[in-house]
Amino acid sequence: MAKSQASYTKQENEKKRLKKQKEKLEKREERQANAKKGLALEDMMAYVDENGNISSTPPDPAKKKVINTEDIQIGVSRQADIIDENPVKKGTVSFFNDSKGYGFIKNTDTQDSIFVHANGCITQIKEGDKVTFEVEMGQKGPTAVKVTKA
Repeated sequence: MAKSQASYTKQENEKKRLKKQKEKLEKREERQANAKKGLALEDMMAYVDENGNISSTPPDPAKKKVINTEDIQIGVSRQADIIDENPVKKGTVSFFNDSKGYGFIKNTDTQDSIFVHANGCITQIKEGDKVTFEVEMGQKGPTAVKVTKA
């Protein structure tokens, strides 16, 4: 009787598996032989020169600039610290809806669009009017109040 096909296939698969394991072991040994372990500290160091470029040589101590630590400002100055000496600003009404009673004023200095409600208007305004106003912080951001035609 002939040998079954299943045992032949099993033998071939076993040969492939052993060959694969052997190749994997050879690769690992080769990788370990060529590995650069334990580099010196100086070989791993990198320096930044005065122009911001990375180099392998340390910078020249003679070129070092002395910086006063009190001159360094960390963070951003708070808006509460900035006091606007003239609270009255000028702008143009870019949009105003009479039926709903709100609109937007474009500040001529900063080109910011500021919300305006009819309750904050002293005189009647319409689109295209040049106006003077003051800015207050509302629930959803800056709001124009004391709005009058210029």
